[in-house]
Amino acid sequence: MTALAPSLMAMPPRAPEIAAAERRMLVSARGVSVELGGRAVLDNVTITVRAGDIVTVIGPNGAGKTTLARVLLGLQPIARGEVARAPGLKVGYVPQRFPVDQAIPLDVRRFVTMSRKAPLAEVREALAETGAEHLLNEALATLSGGELQRVMIARALLREPDLLVLDEPVQAVDYAGEAQLYDLIAAIRDRRGCGVLLISHDLHMVMKSSDRVVCVNRHICCEGGPQTVARDPAYLRLFGLEGLDALGVYRHRHDHTHTLAGDVCVHDRGRDAG
Repeated sequence: MTALAPSLMAMPPRAPEIAAAERRMLVSARGVSVELGGRAVLDNVTITVRAGDIVTVIGPNGAGKTTLARVLLGLQPIARGEVARAPGLKVGYVPQRFPVDQAIPLDVRRFVTMSRKAPLAEVREALAETGAEHLLNEALATLSGGELQRVMIARALLREPDLLVLDEPVQAVDYAGEAQLYDLIAAIRDRRGCGVLLISHDLHMVMKSSDRVVCVNRHICCEGGPQTVARDPAYLRLFGLEGLDALGVYRHRHDHTHTLAGDVCVHDRGRDAG
């Protein structure tokens, strides 16, 4: 957290842009279904991300989370439903995995500018915003998981995105790094006024700053806001007081469960699941 503070505080807030973009619809899916190989991957899913929103999509492996992101970005054909995107929408995408070949001598500066050429000053600014400016000349293969994620986010920010999409952004970092990355994502949203779509397989620990949590298992199981993390001594030992401010526990209120085949079994409303 301390390492981030100087760079983040040095970045001026973008209040006029935030005000102009407030609540603008960026991407929306209505009643969307996707079938792959004759199997339903998504069934009747509706979701909207607006400017300034942080929407976290959670669900088990194979639930269709990444497919949903691809649908919203126009990369995945749909069988039924409607998808809408704001005209001229600019997207910054941070993939779930980026394999780094140890044999390729690629430094951070070259990596960040591979998809978009930019002046050195802009590269430094993007890296500074993510707390990674000191890594400018480091070899990509030597970075830790958390450092690589910061560099990947900086690379996405060079596009000046309206929508920032992050697929499992904290999977390669430790607990303290997870809290720091969540704080960073929230700071980026606050400064730029962009929308954030965050994909996570963690069903319970989510980003506290999320405006909405959507639980997907082929269809939308439930959605709502993250609960405040209880100040339990065990959590305090893991995250510390600062770290807890970035995290929240999401309590599921499903009205159904799933069989091993994925079929829906309806049960009494109000029962907690997960």
